[in-house]
Amino acid sequence: MPTMAASNIPTDAPLRPISFGRPKVRIERRGDSTIYVRPTAALGDYPRRLTDRLHHWVKHAPDRVFMAERAADGGWRTVTYAQLLDLSRRVASALIGRGLSAERPVVILSGNAIDHALLAFGALVAGVPFCPVSPAYSLLSQDFGKLSFVMKLLTPGLVFAADATPFAAALAATAPADAEIVAARGALPGRVVTPFAELLATPEHPRLDAVHDAIGSDTIAKFLLTSGSTGNPKAVINTQRMICANQVMLRDTLAFLKDEPPVIVDWLPWNHTFGGNHNIGLTLFNGGSMYLDEGKPTPAGIAETVRNLREISPTVYFNVPKGYESLLPYLREDGALREKFFGRLHAMFFSGAALSPYVWNSLDEIAVQVTGKRVPMLTGLGATETAPFFMSVTPETSRSGHVGLPVPGNDAKLLPNNGKIEVRAKGPNVTPGYWRQPELTAKAFDDEGFYILGDALRFADPADVDAGFDFDGRISEDFKLASGTWVSVGPLRARLIAACAPLVRDVVIAGINRDELSALVILDLDGCRVVNPALPADDLAAAAHDPQVRQAFRERLATFAAAATGSSNRVTRAMLIDSPLSIDRGEVTDKGSINQRAVIEHRVAWIEDLYASPPPAHVIVVA
Repeated sequence: MPTMAASNIPTDAPLRPISFGRPKVRIERRGDSTIYVRPTAALGDYPRRLTDRLHHWVKHAPDRVFMAERAADGGWRTVTYAQLLDLSRRVASALIGRGLSAERPVVILSGNAIDHALLAFGALVAGVPFCPVSPAYSLLSQDFGKLSFVMKLLTPGLVFAADATPFAAALAATAPADAEIVAARGALPGRVVTPFAELLATPEHPRLDAVHDAIGSDTIAKFLLTSGSTGNPKAVINTQRMICANQVMLRDTLAFLKDEPPVIVDWLPWNHTFGGNHNIGLTLFNGGSMYLDEGKPTPAGIAETVRNLREISPTVYFNVPKGYESLLPYLREDGALREKFFGRLHAMFFSGAALSPYVWNSLDEIAVQVTGKRVPMLTGLGATETAPFFMSVTPETSRSGHVGLPVPGNDAKLLPNNGKIEVRAKGPNVTPGYWRQPELTAKAFDDEGFYILGDALRFADPADVDAGFDFDGRISEDFKLASGTWVSVGPLRARLIAACAPLVRDVVIAGINRDELSALVILDLDGCRVVNPALPADDLAAAAHDPQVRQAFRERLATFAAAATGSSNRVTRAMLIDSPLSIDRGEVTDKGSINQRAVIEHRVAWIEDLYASPPPAHVIVVA
């Protein structure tokens, strides 16, 4: 197999030209320092229902594959647009016959799969809200606390798991006694389980078309769970208007989606807005095909992603930064994979965290070797509450930390907040609130109806608003040292992670009312094995206590501290965490992101160790 060594290809090579909307904005400044940023272009018309686009593609491309997943024989099980509509109508008929509604919705416990999609689209056709729940709430949780809360909040009438057997403990502990359990396979001792095949075989309900016709823009399509900064999940109401308007925003901004039906190889979970709204929606809206990837950006999971990418050449690729980092060695080593991956790729897109310059530049180098051009890498700013597309970069302005401008249909409101610029959002893609949590809904909006994201931005060029904005951290994460100096946690975290690459996946910055900053460090096991290849692939404790890893981290932390300009960005002490953070305590979300406030709240002993005098041996201290 040919090997691609690190090259000297300049990363200022030309970008692959793609169709792309380039938002322009106008600003309005108020006397109280509030700034309103509004796109000059109006949002185009959007359909009343997402399923209207399904009917469109059944008419124009009925035999095109909408979705595919790996079958037991290693091939692909596929569902065409015509089959999707037929099976969705059967499932919808089953849901209508059961009298399900927003008060008694569908809850889906298992992950991405064609059966999951068929149930979800059946619910959309029937106007019955559904809620995809992170499988981690069932399979990783020790007490099922979050899942139990979700069940009580939503009061489902039907709970689905693709395989009832691995979900049996969670179902037994949390599923309401009056909820029907549906599964494609498996059993649940003590409960009747309805085979999913029974729903797929349901004759069409006589009122099906009338029910579907009654669905409007304000009909609730789904609930998506978000943990917020602390506490139990919130059920974000997602209306048809939110989803459909957001897809027009995406289609008009990522205009290359109109040039060719997108082909996507995707693992991003549907219980999150990125995978479940953004990616499924743009596939359907633009008549594309989604190939489900059972891989993950982990040492054990990346091989499956590579296997799929060797077979399917995507036109647009979505991932988190860790996913791109995990792909790099394979792209460097495998010429056929490089050709397949970049051969017809219009753009890449990342979300969830900053993409390191090393990974970005490496992807550019490989793309230039294959195509002669860089493939645009895109990102933006959004939230579950914005469906999620709110702000977008352009191919020319895109860089790590840059989030661009609000896209047509969205207004941004900027206001000063402790030396930063807080951003708020308003548009048809913004949620009306949280299901059955009116007090949280009231807190989420200001008196002008703008959704309070909790994010801070800064002008990329204060003299040119069309240059867009850079991300400046989460407002709620910032704090003061004992001296009264404000610490801007988000940018500091990003710089520290970059300075300690490839050893660190994330850090928790501590120091509230202290004299100096310290950090709890979540190691990147792949990166640690670069320093010491003998380390096991999945042993966090071994990495945290390994002398080579600790020395390599100490050197990086010392360099970072020496370059600091003051107490607000000088980290002098750190602890390498040797045990997993807790999903039950809310310290880590099911998608792996770290909740800074929850870790600091629950790990008081760790914080005390960081500031002990003298410090214990496991704390790394630099001058």
